[in-house]
Amino acid sequence: MKNQPTVFVGLSGGVDSSVAALRLKNEGFKVVGVFIKVWHPDFLMCNWETERLDAMRVAAKLEIPFLTCDAEAAYRDAVAHYFIEEYRVGRTPNPDVMCNKAVKFGAFMQFARDRGADYIATGHYVQKIINRDGVPELQRGVDTSKDQSYFLWTLTPEQLAYSLFPVGDTTKDSIRDEASAAGLLTADKRDSQGVCFLGHIDIPDFLSHYINLVPGNVLSKAGEVIGSHQGAFVYTLGQRHGFTLDTEDEHRPPHYVIAKNIDTNTITVSDTAPHLASSDSVRLVQPVLRETIFINQSLNVQTRYRQVPFTATVTDVGEHEIKLSVHEETEEVAAGQSCVLYRGPICIGGGIIA
Repeated sequence: MKNQPTVFVGLSGGVDSSVAALRLKNEGFKVVGVFIKVWHPDFLMCNWETERLDAMRVAAKLEIPFLTCDAEAAYRDAVAHYFIEEYRVGRTPNPDVMCNKAVKFGAFMQFARDRGADYIATGHYVQKIINRDGVPELQRGVDTSKDQSYFLWTLTPEQLAYSLFPVGDTTKDSIRDEASAAGLLTADKRDSQGVCFLGHIDIPDFLSHYINLVPGNVLSKAGEVIGSHQGAFVYTLGQRHGFTLDTEDEHRPPHYVIAKNIDTNTITVSDTAPHLASSDSVRLVQPVLRETIFINQSLNVQTRYRQVPFTATVTDVGEHEIKLSVHEETEEVAAGQSCVLYRGPICIGGGIIA
């Protein structure tokens, strides 16, 4: 028993992390369940106590120790503050990516290390594959509809080596069946939605507590005022809702945000979605790479979760930025979003769109 490797599993109160803990215990690990407590604003209804109770009940069912990791400060400073400030300066943040970076593979990982854990594990739908050189690679999950590799591009090689992803080789339906067979109360629990840990929030309402949102004009491509919006801060390129157009033509095609101006508090819309043309370039900052990439190398790229990957060529690689040239027409990219790089099914890293 003393030689069993110890793994701290992030138990969220959901089915995926529950089965992750179940599988690791069955594989012979010494498993410790850990609920990660994060910050919530006073005005937002929060059910963290219910989630923690479900996580505790799963730990009791599995007969494993249960701990709570206080990650409030990390979440408040590195996720919530970042989320607000990115909108304030006109960019589109990706809080789920930063939540993984700062909380699950930041505060929680440090919590586990400080207590002597050999690994941490989560219920993410990704796979860690050891290649023929003995190096761990992050691969897409088997269930393509649930693959979460997009949100884990910031993992360093050291973090990846310390992490386990027990459910990534299985479909969601099978995970639920496995939880049910084991008598876990989370088997039929609905998946959480929305911003990491905060759940489904109304973004304009949330931001209005921190940013002065002033209604403004919606402009046509010709610069004419054709409607109104809630405040230019809250819009992102390609968005097709949340603003009002003056015409009530029921046959009017959908309109998309193609530009916004924070200084004049205006957004510009068009009935044609914004796009990148073939040979357009994308610049990434704050890159993380788990393998070396080369100029003229072709990679698969995703700039949104669930987006069909498109192909791009590396035109420049530096310590602080990467430049890509797009091969095919695709949807426009929004500054602040994550651009994730793949070599086939292997997620090799990514960066923030500048």
